[in-house]
Amino acid sequence: MALFRKKNYTSRSDEELMGLVGRGELPAFDELYGRYSKRLLYYFQKMLGQDGERAQDFLHDLFLKVVERPELFALDRKFSTWIFSIAYNMCKNEYRRLQNRRMVDLEIDELPIEAESALESIHREDFLRMLTLELDTLDEDQRTTFLLRYREGLSLREISEIVGCPEGTVKSRLYYTVRKLGQRLQRFNPHSSAIEL
Repeated sequence: MALFRKKNYTSRSDEELMGLVGRGELPAFDELYGRYSKRLLYYFQKMLGQDGERAQDFLHDLFLKVVERPELFALDRKFSTWIFSIAYNMCKNEYRRLQNRRMVDLEIDELPIEAESALESIHREDFLRMLTLELDTLDEDQRTTFLLRYREGLSLREISEIVGCPEGTVKSRLYYTVRKLGQRLQRFNPHSSAIEL
């Protein structure tokens, strides 16, 4: 029993930890939860219209699946790709259930023209707030692709595996999403370093 307590879980890879979870070692699950819970909560909040309570519910359900059915994870896969695939599918199912209803309907073009000069001196937080609102107006595929690339830093190949489409489609989706966001937020004249989610 003393040996079990002395295991160093922090130095293990995600995939090794999942192997240990499959053998019933709950400290390994705790380590994975610590590594991924904030990232996944953020993802769920962005995908579910900033609904913090629903995001918490989704996070709880996701990690319940992980701890109850660890055998679903193939140890030769990358854990981050696998867990974000599950999160993506949970959101996709929720969108279907809601019949693809938009969670936020904000029309940026309705801002008064007088506001233009005030927007020139707006703070970075305001830009990020507007970016978040604009992300909520995108369709689920655009939003997911953008978040996985620019928030999670995943490669095109990893995103392709998560969303189940070719890398070329992911690249195209990213291009049009960034272009659309750039057009909608051009009054902020953002520099690439300012976009940080």
